[in-house]
Amino acid sequence: MVESLKQAAADLLAAGTVNVVIGYGEGTSRRVRPVFVREADGVSSLVFDERCKANLAVYLTKPEIGKMGKAAIVARPPVVRSIIQLIAEHQLSAGTVVVLAVDEAGVRSLTDASSLEAFAAGHPPELPPPTRRIMDSLAGMSVNERRSFWDDELSRCFKCYACRAACPLCYCDRCITDDNQPQWVCVAAHGIGIVEWHFNRAMHMAGRCVQCGACTTACPVGIPIGLLTVVATQATEREFGYQAGMKCDAPAALSSFKTEDKESFIQ
Repeated sequence: MVESLKQAAADLLAAGTVNVVIGYGEGTSRRVRPVFVREADGVSSLVFDERCKANLAVYLTKPEIGKMGKAAIVARPPVVRSIIQLIAEHQLSAGTVVVLAVDEAGVRSLTDASSLEAFAAGHPPELPPPTRRIMDSLAGMSVNERRSFWDDELSRCFKCYACRAACPLCYCDRCITDDNQPQWVCVAAHGIGIVEWHFNRAMHMAGRCVQCGACTTACPVGIPIGLLTVVATQATEREFGYQAGMKCDAPAALSSFKTEDKESFIQ
């Protein structure tokens, strides 16, 4: 698998099809880190295994990466869905990035909207069994029990914003949490400030989260924070039939409507 990936990356760079390949490389203490390969002979630094969980699509909207030229990106299925959602939200244009999609079948190069959508259709969101068990447990709780669960989990948060930094859909130049005139969300890492931050973020991710799990993986204190955004986006799918990260031309779930909407206020 990794040799096929290296060959595909080398071919793209050697042909001048792309100027940089965004992938994974060895870091310290057996951790992997993002690498930005700009020469064909540099693909030897690429790795790909079970440690490669970070969602590299987060780099595609960075101005620094845009200055490097056309990019190729190593992408598991959730990363492909992230790229589709970024295209749907007009943060990327289809065809401006080469996606080296990796699954059990190997490595394939996706270069347009139709190929991205076809790949995503074959890899719908699938939560890991531990996550499903927690969600099933939460679904069986009362409102007070769920609040107690989240009070306990969020008590460990010190607002490092690693969840925000890891998420490719948190691409705002200035986050609502960074505004202080007016101040919408309390910046302090106390009970109210923490709840305001995480619940506001979940609301903004409703209908947009592609269930990649990058936010949970990035949390340094092990809070399963991705559960909040998954629940919000699953509610959007259930109520409005909208599934994030599947169509490049999908309308925004929370800023579009249908005249046959069941709620009378829309009419």
